[in-house]
Amino acid sequence: MSWRSERIWIELIAGSRKISNFGWALILFLGSLGFVLVGISSFFGRNFISLLPSQQINFFPQGIVMSFYGIAGLFISSYLWCTILWNVGSGYDRFDIKEGIVCIFRWGFPGKNRRIFLRFLMKDIQSIRIENKEGLFARRVLYMEIRGQGAIPLTRTDENLTPQEIEQKAAELAYFLRVPIEVF
Repeated sequence: MSWRSERIWIELIAGSRKISNFGWALILFLGSLGFVLVGISSFFGRNFISLLPSQQINFFPQGIVMSFYGIAGLFISSYLWCTILWNVGSGYDRFDIKEGIVCIFRWGFPGKNRRIFLRFLMKDIQSIRIENKEGLFARRVLYMEIRGQGAIPLTRTDENLTPQEIEQKAAELAYFLRVPIEVF
């Protein structure tokens, strides 16, 4: 989603709150919970889940291993739920021709550096760069090349844009900023 006028372009960036992340976090939580419950059931010798008969599972070594994997999965699931709750990676890109400033803002993990805020002068922008890797794991990323700072990504690496979409976006941004486009 973006908003644009003659002098200002604001591009909103989606973070971790995606349907796929919700799905993976839920699947991982339920699977891990099942592993923990089967491990505990094998320790007590009783079925806590009627669908999973645990009398046939010995606590040592199968029950201990299942409990370990279940606890590890619960930790990973809690990490995913926290990234969704904090919406890590969300933010905006603001290009202001009137003031000649580019602002890039992203939310990170809680702590001292939760707010990631970068400011550049438009005259320091050298180019808009497209990285296009084809193959089994195709990747198309849009970068902004800043003098003395290197390349700063403007799109997420997991954003599955078609070649036409990434070229259109790069062309519009390069035209707006009045800089050349590079393709790698």
